[in-house]
Amino acid sequence: MNGENNRQGVGLAYLIGIVGSLLIVGLLSWAIYRYTQPPPLGEDRAVVRAKALAEIRGVEKDALENTAWIDQNKGLVRLRIDDAMKLVEREWKNPAAARSNLIARVEKANPAPAPPPPNPFE
Repeated sequence: MNGENNRQGVGLAYLIGIVGSLLIVGLLSWAIYRYTQPPPLGEDRAVVRAKALAEIRGVEKDALENTAWIDQNKGLVRLRIDDAMKLVEREWKNPAAARSNLIARVEKANPAPAPPPPNPFE
């Protein structure tokens, strides 16, 4: 009888040890989850982001709907989308002339870089 009680005591100790270990692991997991969560975003941050988005969209809308000089020295102009589409339609009725015009404008807007200085080691 004493051996049977001893066996039950050992089984109970194992059961308590396993349950205790699981509780400790569960508690540590909960603590890690709780302490690693970022703080919630505040209302002030949402308002600032909405204001910044509205400002960006306003600038983009202004750029799309109004004409302006990009670089007056080079003759670069920002056109409205509708005006640019009409201009492209008109210019590309003759593809050969349009290509040569396009190449000339690209070369004017992006001049060739200066040649590199001579290499004394060559």
